[in-house]
Amino acid sequence: MHKILPPMTRRAVLGFGASAAALAACPVLAQGSDKPIRFILPISAGSGVDAIVRAASVALGKAFGQPVVIENLPGAGGITGTSALVKAAPDGLTLGMVSNNHVINPAVYKKMPFDAIADVTPISVVGATPLVLVVNPKLPAKNVRELVALLRAKPEGYNYASSGNGTIIHLAGEMFMDEAGVKARHIPYKGTGPMVTDMIAGQVEMGVVALPAVQPHLKSGALRAIGLCGPTRSPAAPEIPTIAEQGLPNYVVEGWFAVIGPPKMQAADIQRVHDAVAAAFTSAEVRDAMDKQGNVIKPTSPEQAASYFRSEAARYAALVKKANVVLE
Repeated sequence: MHKILPPMTRRAVLGFGASAAALAACPVLAQGSDKPIRFILPISAGSGVDAIVRAASVALGKAFGQPVVIENLPGAGGITGTSALVKAAPDGLTLGMVSNNHVINPAVYKKMPFDAIADVTPISVVGATPLVLVVNPKLPAKNVRELVALLRAKPEGYNYASSGNGTIIHLAGEMFMDEAGVKARHIPYKGTGPMVTDMIAGQVEMGVVALPAVQPHLKSGALRAIGLCGPTRSPAAPEIPTIAEQGLPNYVVEGWFAVIGPPKMQAADIQRVHDAVAAAFTSAEVRDAMDKQGNVIKPTSPEQAASYFRSEAARYAALVKKANVVLE
């Protein structure tokens, strides 16, 4: 596992140890200066997106030719940090990385301080983290067919965990129940850690979680994988079949992460930032770190990112309405 640098303070300056030769080898931002790139992460230090950015911090510093300052601003499912981002100057010096929750929030919160589509500038959907449906090994189900049979035989007799109401983990569970035509009682937790702990203890029978978070427990037998939630098998765990290939072909969901900027960024700044981000995340050292974390890196263009945001927002809005998930 790539060593993640623990933030000694709420802010950490990273990724500017590049030599002149290294910068010359990656001259993406010829206009680099000593002004830092502020990277706002609307999540807590140590979470999945935080680990991703910190693993890429050195490469980002090289690609930008500028210091990279990572600032964690968690709260309200990512709304707090993104609110700070949308108010920043659109000069390419303030960026953020968001996940699925960015486009889910407008559907689950009654009030939003910004428009998740119109008030940000999509730079790139950088990649995705595979999600996996797991169960406590005492549950007599080893695949999708057996799990669905159990749930149908005892409607609402089982529980499924999530990392919180309205999160991608919650909606991935709801999506499975909807596609399979079964029911289970939702048990929300405050974060992935407590959720996984209770699944191992058997307090809840099942749940969807990011693959990197449970791989050690799958290897030890503390949890059992039913199927991957994405469109393909993961190179990090090729032995786990997808849920789609087990009879639910329309079930496809993964935890993506994307770089965004404030609204009204100029085209030239958008392109410069995109090129730097793509260069950093496709570098050999970052790809190696991402592989070890189980992440798949496939940077999109800004136009593709904008289109993806819209399609994902519509998709989750329909699911949230069906599941009747509303937060204050």
